[in-house]
Amino acid sequence: MFKNILIPTDGSALSRSAIAAGVKLAKAVGAKVTAVYAAPPATPLVYKDLLPVGYMTPDKHAAAIKKAVENFLSLVERKAKAAGVRCKTLHVTSDFPAEVILATAAKEKCDLIFIASHGRRGLTRLLLGSQTQKVLAGSKVPVLVHR
Repeated sequence: MFKNILIPTDGSALSRSAIAAGVKLAKAVGAKVTAVYAAPPATPLVYKDLLPVGYMTPDKHAAAIKKAVENFLSLVERKAKAAGVRCKTLHVTSDFPAEVILATAAKEKCDLIFIASHGRRGLTRLLLGSQTQKVLAGSKVPVLVHR
């Protein structure tokens, strides 16, 4: 069935739930897991939900991003190890997560993308866009959306 399942993460609660479910699926079908996190580049401005919330030197911001990357990807590694599933983790610096997910799926020869849905509705969906929607529209491999 599937041999290499891509699980993108952004550290959110829904993403953590998708990690657990994606690893469980990988174990059930005998697949390995590739996890990817697309982190924004370090800038003097610090953002949360697309709004500037503070200032930080690029070096300090880079250190904060590195810590987040380690936390998010280590969760996938721990879940995979506990389930006995092979795991590879990747960190890519980009402002465009959907593009990173699609490129990673192609480069790593993933045959399924297991992604969380954030379920944004109304104005926030229009303003923020949906990375999951972009992945669904652009993927050449099956996409399983976890809710």
